[in-house]
Amino acid sequence: MINNGKNQKKIFYFISDAHLGPDLPYPSHRETMLIDFFHQIRTNADHLFIIGDLFDFWIEYRHMIRSDYFNVLSALARLVQDGTKIDYIAGNHDFALGPFLTDHVGIRVHRDCLAIERNEKHIYLTHGDGLIDADKGYRLLKVALRNPILQRSYRLLHPSLGIGMATFFSRLSRQQEVTKGPKFGRQDYRKTAWKLADQGYDVVIMGHTHRPEIIHRRGKTYCNTGDWIKSFTYASLESNTLRLWRYRQGQAPVEITPEQEARYSKISPSA
Repeated sequence: MINNGKNQKKIFYFISDAHLGPDLPYPSHRETMLIDFFHQIRTNADHLFIIGDLFDFWIEYRHMIRSDYFNVLSALARLVQDGTKIDYIAGNHDFALGPFLTDHVGIRVHRDCLAIERNEKHIYLTHGDGLIDADKGYRLLKVALRNPILQRSYRLLHPSLGIGMATFFSRLSRQQEVTKGPKFGRQDYRKTAWKLADQGYDVVIMGHTHRPEIIHRRGKTYCNTGDWIKSFTYASLESNTLRLWRYRQGQAPVEITPEQEARYSKISPSA
């Protein structure tokens, strides 16, 4: 259950890929659902890890933050005020993160991966972009997009122009993926996760694919947190137990087990 008074401030939560901002052809209430989720976990969330791409893109101007991000940012600030620690691992849409999230919301920002330890479990958190060996072109693009000189130059554009351009390229990228399909499949990310596990990690948690799954193998666990566009999924870690859930507003969440994955993928988000 999400809201359990007996386990106050003991649970770690993991989410990714809400891509808030654009007018996507998916449930219009998804921002409301995410804010409600933040409200529900406030009594027992010791730690919330956002594993990238909470917003469809983040361009941080010195004196301007997008108004349509205000409600979610306020909900996160309230979580911090209630005692929940929040860490943000940057994703491929988070190429221009600045100090705002840390200075004004209280979120620690990590531009790449994050390794943590919980009850002697070594956990590796990464958005997942650029990890696959064959994705060399993207890794070069990632270096360019995060170049501080290029970012400062981009911020010289008027916000209306800068945000408009980012919206256009984000939409173009999404359309290409719909037309051509994802560049890499689930199996590619699984192989990458097991390579990381072989480096000494007990648990590897990613986002990026928008496909929720949890797999156990030889005492190790790989979990993908899915998204908040169609799946509305998140992971929780209580004691030593990592579980994957589908959030349902006003109802109890549904656990997604490895055995249920194939059946789950056929469930309509509105079911």
